[in-house]
Amino acid sequence: MEYEIVIGLEVHVQLNTLSKMFCGCSTKFGAEPNTQTCPVCLGLPGVLPVMNEEAIRLTVKTGLAFGCKVSNFCKFDRKNYYYPDLPKNYQISQYDKPLNVGGSVPIRIKGEKKAIKLTRIHLEEDAGKLVHNICGGSGVDLNRTGLPLMEIVSEPDIQSPDEAYAYLVSLKQGLKYLGVSDCNMEEGSLRCDANISIRPKGVLQLGTKTEIKNLNSFANVKKSLEYEAKRQEKALGGGERIIQETRLWDAVNNKTVSMRSKEEAHDYRYFPEPDLVPVVLDDEYFRKVAGEIPEMPDIRYERFIAEYKLSEYDAGVMTSDRDLADFFEETSKQGVDPKKVANWIMGDFLKEINTAKVGICDVKVKSPDLASLIKLIDEGTISGKIAKDVFAEMFVSGKKPETVIREKGLIQISDEKSIEGVIESVLKSNSKVVDDYKSGKKSAAGFMVGLIMKASKGKANPKLVNELLKKKLSGL
Repeated sequence: MEYEIVIGLEVHVQLNTLSKMFCGCSTKFGAEPNTQTCPVCLGLPGVLPVMNEEAIRLTVKTGLAFGCKVSNFCKFDRKNYYYPDLPKNYQISQYDKPLNVGGSVPIRIKGEKKAIKLTRIHLEEDAGKLVHNICGGSGVDLNRTGLPLMEIVSEPDIQSPDEAYAYLVSLKQGLKYLGVSDCNMEEGSLRCDANISIRPKGVLQLGTKTEIKNLNSFANVKKSLEYEAKRQEKALGGGERIIQETRLWDAVNNKTVSMRSKEEAHDYRYFPEPDLVPVVLDDEYFRKVAGEIPEMPDIRYERFIAEYKLSEYDAGVMTSDRDLADFFEETSKQGVDPKKVANWIMGDFLKEINTAKVGICDVKVKSPDLASLIKLIDEGTISGKIAKDVFAEMFVSGKKPETVIREKGLIQISDEKSIEGVIESVLKSNSKVVDDYKSGKKSAAGFMVGLIMKASKGKANPKLVNELLKKKLSGL
């Protein structure tokens, strides 16, 4: 029997706030365990939570950017369950009145554009973290307790592990454009739970789903879904029944393993949080927040193709990061060919950034300087090869290209007599190569070009070298 895959993703995103969701404790990552806690986030008797207004604003901003219906009225609820890292024995979340409903995330896969529908985006607080000692025993770090989380729940609208991967990439890209989260998976700022079921192809009724919990990389999401789809298909093919349960991804052995039976909403005994008033927002507030939303990556991608005539691949790279897209656009607007700008960014620019492990905003090369470098190549002042050395120096020192060229004496030699002199010298010193050429080995000409460029320390105009060498060789 042929099956089809149905996937829905729940993504937890830590919001970019300085303090926690319901108290003033710091959200800074990496502090000593249990040093960023207070009676409120620990839920001690007699304390009251105070809502973080900035978390509300960032969640509204996200909802508006992804086309959600943002509610004028929402409330918080208590989700009751017991885990050792949840000191209150309940989590403050949103149940039946979430902040955002509906919306979609655009993806592109195999050249096709698709919108993955969202169910909701709501706000909640994070739990703590258990730390297991390999020598025995466990501890709990409650620094994460109460961190503001935005849970983004998709519809079961994803049809393959590849689509799930593309969805996560697009979602993360959008969230970073909005500046609502750093989406740092290594620090737990973005985590994913994946729901997956399979059903006979053409059947509308959903199969029994399993949930794969706490996936901490996009690659693991894709691999775990591929494994789980095959596991379910094999089970059904063997006459087994799929059990609704929560499973974990074992990245060492590349398989999912059972964790616990899946809870239903009634297991959590939700009830309205009695210590928080409902949130009421008006249209003026929405207009103000909407005014803060930048051009989103999907729209910018299409504009870069139309306005700058970039290929789909180039536009995809240029819009993969908001700062990178800004740098590309600022450089292109200074009278240089956008395709050449994109090539420089995809080549030396990103190579140096990756080697130095710095952020785009921290790069010393500014957009006017990259534009000047490209113009100097176009004008024949320096060769493309020399430009790479100039750029490397610019990246380290932040100097302007003209300064680097002057200080290092790198101006391109375009004087015919000077180049002819170098050619004469090289041919005279490499008579065997000349003989090879005369005996019919035409590839020797290319070797000679290399020798001439080396002799000129890379400063000879390559076009003139080729022209003058060809003329010289034709007379031999």
